[in-house]
Amino acid sequence: MTFLERIHLEIIHAVDRCGSMTAAAESLHLTQSALSHSISKLEGQLGVKLWNREGRSLRPTQAGEHLLATAKRLLPQITRTEEQLLQFARGERGTLRIGMECHPCYQWLQKITAPYLRSWPRVNFEVKQEFQFGGIGALFAYGIDVLVTPDPLEKKALHFEPVFDYEQVLVVPSDHPLRDEEYIIPRQLGDEVLFTYPVSQDRLDIYTRFLAPAGVTARKQKVIETTEMMLQMVACGRGVAALPRWLVEEYSEKYSVHAVRLGPNGVQKKIYLGIRQIDLEVDYIKAFLELAQLGSPN
Repeated sequence: MTFLERIHLEIIHAVDRCGSMTAAAESLHLTQSALSHSISKLEGQLGVKLWNREGRSLRPTQAGEHLLATAKRLLPQITRTEEQLLQFARGERGTLRIGMECHPCYQWLQKITAPYLRSWPRVNFEVKQEFQFGGIGALFAYGIDVLVTPDPLEKKALHFEPVFDYEQVLVVPSDHPLRDEEYIIPRQLGDEVLFTYPVSQDRLDIYTRFLAPAGVTARKQKVIETTEMMLQMVACGRGVAALPRWLVEEYSEKYSVHAVRLGPNGVQKKIYLGIRQIDLEVDYIKAFLELAQLGSPN
């Protein structure tokens, strides 16, 4: 006999999110009595309590915590599946949502978006470019379908496909003293203003793979959100930055900037596309992966 229904997952999730039975009932467009009755009936059928009341607040029991974790995992999947079924009913193929953890890769993505949209006209296409984006969590929560990232994370339910290699380089103005160096060493950045994207230092290769191992920091770090503004600031002599070589070469004439290798061997990186394992055979996602592998910016 089946006791657990979707409404039970929605209720426990709403109570956790809203903080009370009353607020949860309002968010679900239910009366508080209907909500309470639904959970009381489930508790009676299962023979287990889901909440303990502490004053005006509710604290989940161990069983309640387990159900809440299940709700957080399953509800996004159910919602996503419903969206896809409705899209099929309307004659659409689905929605492909791309999450960006590689900030300069937006320029690369633009080059493969047009041919993809032409090939898959019935697929809705969305890009989420958030500089402090929790990409892995968004994949698990069905907030996105593909994650563009230089930092893959091995997880059983995820697959990361390498799509292209690149070299991270120092970007300097064309008249900078370091311009003609074959490569630079960390201490040469000790007196420089370093422009970075607004992410933590432990996710910036210029720190983790170049400066930090040598115990060096830049004189000052300044955060800039957009690649073109960063290049403009570098071109005007306000500081230096670390970007992919292919991007610097693409914009070098427009902004009068130059790429210099970081260390004698350079800082070599890969870009990956992260996908849920269960989505690997979805035709329009599979097609995007294939197109991405053909669209290397190098």
